[in-house]
Amino acid sequence: MPAGKTNMTAPHWPALRLLALALSGAWLSSSAWAESYFNPAFLSDDEAGVADLSRFEKGNQQPAGVYRVDIWRNEEFIGAQDLAFTAAGGKPPTAGGLAPCITSSLLSRLGVNRAAFPALAKYATDTCVPLETAIPGSEAAFDFAAMKLSISLPQVAMLNSARGYIPPEEWDEGITAALANYSFSGSKGTNDDSYFLSLQSGLNYGPWRLRNNGTWNYSRNDGQHQNSWRNVATWLQRAIIPWKSELVLGDSNTGSDVFDSVGFRGGRLYSSDSMYPDSLQGFAPTVRGIARTPAKVTIRQNGYVVYQSYVQSGAFAISDLNPTSSSGDLEVTVDEKDGSQQRYTVPYSSVPLLQREGRIKYDLVAGDYRSGNNDQSTPFFAQGTLIAGLAGGFTLYGGTQLSERYTAVAIGAGKNFGDWGAISLDVTHARSQLADDSRHEGQSLRFLYAKSLNSVGTNFQLLGYRYSTEGFFTLDDTTWKTMSGYQYSDDQKDKDGVPDIISYHNLTMNKKGRFQVNVSQSLGRFGSLYVSGSEQSYWGTGDTNTWYQFGYSGGWRGVSYSLSWSWNRSVGIPGTDRIAAFNLSVPFSIFSPGEGALNRAYATVAASRNSDGDDSWQSGVSGTLLEGNNLSYSVTQGNASGRGATGSASANWQATYGTLGAAYNYDRDQHDFNWQAAGGILAHADGVTFSQPLGDTNVLIKAPGATGVSVENQTGVKTDWRGYAVMPYATVYRYNRVALDPNSMGNNTDIENNVSSVVPTEGAVVRAAFDTRIGVRALITVRRGAQPVPFGAIVRETSRGITSMVGDDGQIYLSGLPLRGELLIQWGDGAAEQCRAPYTLPEKSLQQAITLTEVRCDR
Repeated sequence: MPAGKTNMTAPHWPALRLLALALSGAWLSSSAWAESYFNPAFLSDDEAGVADLSRFEKGNQQPAGVYRVDIWRNEEFIGAQDLAFTAAGGKPPTAGGLAPCITSSLLSRLGVNRAAFPALAKYATDTCVPLETAIPGSEAAFDFAAMKLSISLPQVAMLNSARGYIPPEEWDEGITAALANYSFSGSKGTNDDSYFLSLQSGLNYGPWRLRNNGTWNYSRNDGQHQNSWRNVATWLQRAIIPWKSELVLGDSNTGSDVFDSVGFRGGRLYSSDSMYPDSLQGFAPTVRGIARTPAKVTIRQNGYVVYQSYVQSGAFAISDLNPTSSSGDLEVTVDEKDGSQQRYTVPYSSVPLLQREGRIKYDLVAGDYRSGNNDQSTPFFAQGTLIAGLAGGFTLYGGTQLSERYTAVAIGAGKNFGDWGAISLDVTHARSQLADDSRHEGQSLRFLYAKSLNSVGTNFQLLGYRYSTEGFFTLDDTTWKTMSGYQYSDDQKDKDGVPDIISYHNLTMNKKGRFQVNVSQSLGRFGSLYVSGSEQSYWGTGDTNTWYQFGYSGGWRGVSYSLSWSWNRSVGIPGTDRIAAFNLSVPFSIFSPGEGALNRAYATVAASRNSDGDDSWQSGVSGTLLEGNNLSYSVTQGNASGRGATGSASANWQATYGTLGAAYNYDRDQHDFNWQAAGGILAHADGVTFSQPLGDTNVLIKAPGATGVSVENQTGVKTDWRGYAVMPYATVYRYNRVALDPNSMGNNTDIENNVSSVVPTEGAVVRAAFDTRIGVRALITVRRGAQPVPFGAIVRETSRGITSMVGDDGQIYLSGLPLRGELLIQWGDGAAEQCRAPYTLPEKSLQQAITLTEVRCDR
């Protein structure tokens, strides 16, 4: 064709060639998987312009090698793994002509009872096993497009393990790392300032976890300053995998299955529920309450401040509490904006102690008693408990506590009664010597019940009662240095400079009866009701520690509303708090459906009234902003008794390197500003990575060079400038899916596989590594002389090893290319059937979605 002329039919040739190729393959196929002959004449008039395509003659063939695939066993996901595949004729097209190399070690991971198949003994651990012949009735199917390997195994070939079982060989102890978690909050008012810092630091080395928790508190009130640092706990912990147990040395807390949880400094060895498949992961209590005004919520446990935050007026629920103990009463203080306070206790107990048949659970502790309260002594004590699951749905349990001034023995039983729920009943006999050296002996009877009435939507999360005789005391009671007294706050005082009262004890009024309840009732489309509370009575007085909260919530077409009422009273602390509250939220999206910030906003109304006749109401707007909805905001305006007009504005940002929050509140008499900042720091072999607040167990994402890539299902989490990020709150001893969002990758970033799976042990920092290709995405047209290089030729970039294949008209798509390099193109086995094409791309190519260029290929 003369120079300067255009072939108008050229654009139609690719489609015609592909059509001819498909027709020829279909005509030559004698069966679905028969051999095909590719006639180069259908692709080009010049057969020299087509590479040797004999490797495709056997159908949908893929090269043998190692592929990362998702493994499924009997329709259950097992995990992702690099697996070797070999060429296998006769395979269906979806398998790509490949057969998996299933080794003895993989069969063990799948839970196969290898001892039941003697033929498997002759195969080495890394030798491919002929699955269908070695295990009759088994089958393996591979979907190359989905990279999914489905393995079907007969039930008789499986070990008797629970569904979801992950063998310990797959548990990842994690990498060596140093970590720190911080939470800083502060408030600056008209006459006072306060600051609170919680710092959790640690070091991981192999299976060992070293941790330290500390808090700093500063306050200023009318010229008086208070400054204190407290070491909450320091401990060393590791998993004992063969025993399915955890070892803790240092400051920790006993379990709460049989006896009340207490703090200690010593050693603890106990069964780990999380190591067992489908077992309970434990729980943290949800602390509910009602704030009449913008308020500060402080939660203490065992004398330590474990949580402090600021809430807006109305009902609140704190569900992300990380207490220092696995159980134990939580003392909640709500400091209202008008200077008033609410105080109540939230009981934190476990559900009935049922275990599976054959399960043995133990807990051994020895050390000094530790409460964080200077009014209590630190005697040495030992404790042991044992829980055994028996046939017929029964569970037997018991234990003992021993110290110089205290001896207790407990025994109990539980049973699952099916439709009637689960019940446990136990009795504890104790001998005690109190602060006045008086000796006592008594018993305590405890009853616990749990049941879900799914047919009527009722859930008894916990319903329990404990009765104690007049001579019964706990280990905690015997540690008090005085028979009665108040515990005061070291860092919080009222406006007159008097320390706040935290708690009151009086051993002449020992515990008698305790009732606690947590029940919810679904009303279907009409909403739901709940009641939570507890009541503790004492010998020698008619007063009780009482706390109850009732609530109703519902919704209609996106509109949500709730009504709640709380009542609390404490022995030795004057006053009774009764508060009623109403909340309403209306989304703007019901007025103008669509996208945008307005459709993620809500109009809110809140009102409350307490037993003193004080009432307040607020109305405002709240919602989320930014592309990832990681910036939340709220603006309110209202009125309160005795304070006149009130208002507030708050915002919270879940950023890549932490979370930030700020709020401004005002009323007639004062203005104050409070803020919160929290985040994590992780130091590892590849450097230092900043993150949102860390969890107990974390995943370090490593994608070198992939900057600003979002992590799926993690609000605000993105890789930093080096390609690292931390995904907090991983589930221990379970598969955790870690996925990078491909839509957030830059034009110069490609990742071979954007999904990884990890199984961390308790407290581990596990690494999820991704193979990244940072460079240019380019569509390069390569010509050899006046002709394009042959169709189907193999292409390799010589410096990075990136491979591709030549398409129509010599076009080659490659990603991850350096700006300068060389392409090696081969269309046969001979030296004359290859050429090299050096190329140079402009700097701006790194910012382009795809770069188009043309180069020449010389021999």
